Amino acid sequence: MLLHLRVTVPPDRTDDVRDLFERCPGTAHLAVFPGSSLDPPGDLFLVDVARESADALVAGLRRLHVDRDGGITIETVDTAVSARAERAEEEAPGDGSDAVVWEQVVRTTAADSSLSVSYLAFLTIATLLAAVAIVNDSAILVIGAMVLGPEFAPLAGLAVALVHRRRGIARTAAKALVVGFAVAIAVTALVTLAGRGLGWFGPEVLAMERPQTGFITRPDRWSVVVAVLAGIAGVLSLTSAKSSALVGVFISVTTVPAAADMAVALALGGGTEFWRATAQLGINLAGILVAAVATLALQRALWRRVPQVVPRLEATDGARLHV
Repeated sequence: MLLHLRVTVPPDRTDDVRDLFERCPGTAHLAVFPGSSLDPPGDLFLVDVARESADALVAGLRRLHVDRDGGITIETVDTAVSARAERAEEEAPGDGSDAVVWEQVVRTTAADSSLSVSYLAFLTIATLLAAVAIVNDSAILVIGAMVLGPEFAPLAGLAVALVHRRRGIARTAAKALVVGFAVAIAVTALVTLAGRGLGWFGPEVLAMERPQTGFITRPDRWSVVVAVLAGIAGVLSLTSAKSSALVGVFISVTTVPAAADMAVALALGGGTEFWRATAQLGINLAGILVAAVATLALQRALWRRVPQVVPRLEATDGARLHV
């Protein structure tokens, strides 16, 4: 598992950066283009590194202030046919599937946690779809709404922000969650009122038997268990770059269906149903967040115990740093 780094380096730090990469056994391929970068001015490094070494290398580059005076771009390498790449992966500490590139995780979750028009649209559509599922007691539509809902991204962003003490990301993620669910519930409630006004359904929806969707308003100890397991699995899928596992996480939690049930109850006058759905939503959000924070903290503690083979850098007041 390789990552490709494109690094723009100020000329006064080129030797230090080159030495950093050359002394790291996790470096597979290294190319240097002197003076190729125009803005910011500097030398361009193209490097393929084992995923296990990427986090320490990025940390070393940041200690050289390359992120401030130059630039660091990280991309995933899908396929590398190279004996040197195989050797780099063997010599790098730990296992590629377990390695965490923290800067990549922080940046990715920060970007996905913003309150955007597309985020609001997806969350609102998912909540509307879940409301249709509740009215028609359709399990298939509930699953579709779960998969469509984008709410796990700001939850993951909030967990990452808490572990890494990034207040800006925490504020952005919390705002996306609160405003997103408020807008989705409000729009869904209005649409439900419109359906009631057209005579499509009435308050009897809340009293009828719903064997396929009744679980939404029956929070219990299993709701906590599922939320915790989903939070752990979601974080592991993000940090290990196994995004396919997120689909299972989305299907397992009832955040969007609970929000939809809150909206339906508001529109149809079901006070008891509203508070049960609110409890379900709160349990899921809290369980996912607590589990995600605990998982990230444990991963961070364990990964720090993996032997580091990247040379340590000692900062000085000048441009040069000593290895």
